[in-house]
Amino acid sequence: MIGEIAKGAERDPAADPGGYAKAILNILGDFSEEKARLQDTQKAILNILGDAGAEKLRLEATEKAVLNILADFSDEKARLADVQKGDLNILEDFAAEKARLESTQKAVLNILEDFDTEKNKVEQINREMAREIAERKRAEEALEAANKELEAFSYSVSHDLRAPLRAIDGFGQALLEDYAGRLDAEGRNYLERVRAGAQRMGTLIDDLLKLSRVTRAELNLEEVNLSVLAQEIAEGLRWREPQRQVEFDISPGLRARADARLLRIALENLLGNAWKFTGRRAEARIEFGATVRDGRPAYFVRDNGAGFDMAYAGKLFGAFQRLHGTTEFPGTGIGLATVQRVIHKHGGLVWAEGAVDQGATFYFTL
Repeated sequence: MIGEIAKGAERDPAADPGGYAKAILNILGDFSEEKARLQDTQKAILNILGDAGAEKLRLEATEKAVLNILADFSDEKARLADVQKGDLNILEDFAAEKARLESTQKAVLNILEDFDTEKNKVEQINREMAREIAERKRAEEALEAANKELEAFSYSVSHDLRAPLRAIDGFGQALLEDYAGRLDAEGRNYLERVRAGAQRMGTLIDDLLKLSRVTRAELNLEEVNLSVLAQEIAEGLRWREPQRQVEFDISPGLRARADARLLRIALENLLGNAWKFTGRRAEARIEFGATVRDGRPAYFVRDNGAGFDMAYAGKLFGAFQRLHGTTEFPGTGIGLATVQRVIHKHGGLVWAEGAVDQGATFYFTL
């Protein structure tokens, strides 16, 4: 195009004015076309530059995304490292736990071996105990049979002895009444002592018979009002010796499930002893009440009488055992043995506390 302009410039315009104008128009047309092409090119370049900016932004976004991915990868890598450490720790703990389980297993096996050994020992002990129980049972059966025979013998002997003793006492009384003038004072004293011995022997036999009946009696359990029972016995004691002044303190409403007949025998002995051993007290006092021992009711009879030495408390409930002479207080030594039999038949306990000249307290449970 520049070459064509140059050529046109070399021509003489005056020689061909029309051709020169055409040439100028052609040049301007070409210039317009070139300008349009340049504008298109410029637009294309601008478009390219615009696409390059967008691409740049995309690249920057991609770069940021890659950096974020790399950062996340680093975090994930750290987490994976922590997880790996945790796995290693778990494996170490597992190994330790495995060792502990093996140790426990060995211990269990040892225990099982010891258990077998102990089981054999227990079986041997059980066999020995079974033999001992069988032997004891045979011994108890033999003892029970012997006791029954002894009770029957005692009852028979006691019963058979009463008739001759009554004869001794009766004939002694007849001698004193019918032949008193033929006897001097010493002879009458001898007869009185014979009669007293026969009467005491009769009382002893009666007490033995009561003890035998208590031993052989069957329990007939029922609801018993102990307060009423004690009151009736107290009234009987007052009736027999109305001249005595004795204060009775009987707690009301005391009840128990027991054999009424046997319990009356026990209370008669306990209250009778309290009455007897307060005989030398100007102001005698007898109390019947209840307390609690080892979580169960314990009934008691308390008096302010002669009392006893606790050193001899173990002898109180034995048959024929007496802590006071017959010259001080009469008796046969059978009463407390009878009380113990009654209480034991009820599955209870009986014991006493006291001090010399300070009274005594007898406790029993049912």
